[in-house]
Amino acid sequence: MTQKVHQVFPGEASSAVTLDARNLFLVSLAFADLAVALYPYPLTLVAIFHDGWALGEAHCKASAFVMGLSVVGSVFNITAIAVDRYCYVCRSVTYHRLCHRRHAALYVGLVWLLTLLVLLPNFFVGSLEYDPRVYSCTFAQTASAGYTAAVVLVHFLLPVAVVCFCYLHIWVLVLRARRKVKAESKPRPWAGRVRSFLSMFVVFVIFAICWAPLNCIGLAVAIDPEEVAPRVPEGLFVSSYFLAYFNSCLNAIVYGLLNQNFRREYKRIISALWNPRRCLQDSSKSSQAEGPGSQPTPADSARAPVQADNLPPDARPGDTLRK
Repeated sequence: MTQKVHQVFPGEASSAVTLDARNLFLVSLAFADLAVALYPYPLTLVAIFHDGWALGEAHCKASAFVMGLSVVGSVFNITAIAVDRYCYVCRSVTYHRLCHRRHAALYVGLVWLLTLLVLLPNFFVGSLEYDPRVYSCTFAQTASAGYTAAVVLVHFLLPVAVVCFCYLHIWVLVLRARRKVKAESKPRPWAGRVRSFLSMFVVFVIFAICWAPLNCIGLAVAIDPEEVAPRVPEGLFVSSYFLAYFNSCLNAIVYGLLNQNFRREYKRIISALWNPRRCLQDSSKSSQAEGPGSQPTPADSARAPVQADNLPPDARPGDTLRK
C-alpha cells in the first residue's frame, strides 16, 4: 500500500502514516460500537423475556461497565479523529513531526486509558445498577449528582466543543482553499479528503443529536436529584435512552451511505451471504489465477485506477493556502 502511494504521489512520504493513524482510529471506533452489541444488548433481551434481571449482580455490573466503555470510548474516538484531522489540515508541519506510525497505536491506547479513568469512579459511587424502565443495567443518574455532572461534561459537552472547534477550522480552511483554486482554475486533488471529512462530521452530528436528550436529562437531575428525577416522564427517559444507545448502530450505516469503499465491501459481504457457493468458486478461481507470473509490474501499478477515499490527496487545503 505504501509503495502505491509513493508511486502515485511522489514526495508525499508521510501520507501513509496518516492513513495508518486514520484506520487505527476507525478500527477503535468500530470496536467501541461493536462491544455494546456483543454483551450488554443480549443480556437486555434476556431481561425483557424474563421481565426483570435474572442473571445475577456480577453480570449486571459487568454489562453496565461494558456499555459505559462502549459509549465513552466511542465519543472519545470521534473526538480523537477530529483532533487528528484538524492537526493534519491546519497544523500539518507539527502533525508530521509528532505523528509517526508507531505513535498512532499509542494515541489509540491513550484514548482507551482515558475511557477507563472516566468509568472507574462508577465502582466507588455505586452508579451501576439495574433500571427496570429500560430493562438494562446501566448508569444511574441519581446515584451521585457530582459524578453525573462530571460525566455529562466529559462525555458530551467537552467533546462536542472540541469537535466543533476542529471541524469549524477545517471547513473554514477548505472553503478558502476552494475559492482560491477556483479563482486560479486549478484542479481540486484533495476532494476525496474533503469527502472523508464529511463522513466523520456526519458521524459526529448524529452522535450529538442522539445523545443530547439523555445528557440534558442527566444535567437537570445532577442539579437537583431529589426534585427533578421524580418529575422526568418515564416515556421521555426511555425514548431518550434508546435513542442514545441506538447511535452505536448508525455509524456503519453512515459509512455505507457516504463511502464508496464501504459500499463495495458491503456488497461483497451480502453477495457472499446470499450465494456462498458462488463466492467460494470465485475465490478459488482468483487464487488459481494468481501466481509468480501474475504479479503486476511497477508500470502496471502506476496505471492502476486509484480510489479517492483510499489515497491521500496531492495537496492539502492548508498547503494550497500557504503556497
